[in-house]
Amino acid sequence: MLKKLPIALVAATLLVVGIDDPQTTIAGTCASKCGPRPLQFTPGQKIRVELTNNTKNVIEIEKIRDTKAIPLNPGDKIQLEYGDGTEPNISLIFWDKTGAALRAEIAKPNFGTLSINLHPSGKYPGDRALYIRNDGRVNIL
Repeated sequence: MLKKLPIALVAATLLVVGIDDPQTTIAGTCASKCGPRPLQFTPGQKIRVELTNNTKNVIEIEKIRDTKAIPLNPGDKIQLEYGDGTEPNISLIFWDKTGAALRAEIAKPNFGTLSINLHPSGKYPGDRALYIRNDGRVNIL
């Protein structure tokens, strides 16, 4: 027992000295610093996408493989339906007709709705597309 005492004292000293070192990082849980959970839908679920143009310019929107470009005037809103069970991935592209950069703010106001508010952005090239993966995760590209 007495032989183990010096080893325990050395270990305890190293532990205390290591805690006082400003370079030491103590691991914690993610519960308080994770940020908001990413938006996600159930795969195959019907989804209503609501886009709102909060810019001063016309924005064009195109559902990949479904439509030609749809103009969206300043202040206007459009709703698009997705998810008849045959679309594994959902893609939607949008751009400002003048070439200005856009910033997309997304929200999930209810179970089956994805809200996208398009704003002017000072960062080029800005956001240009919505992609809902086949696992239901939402990405803005």
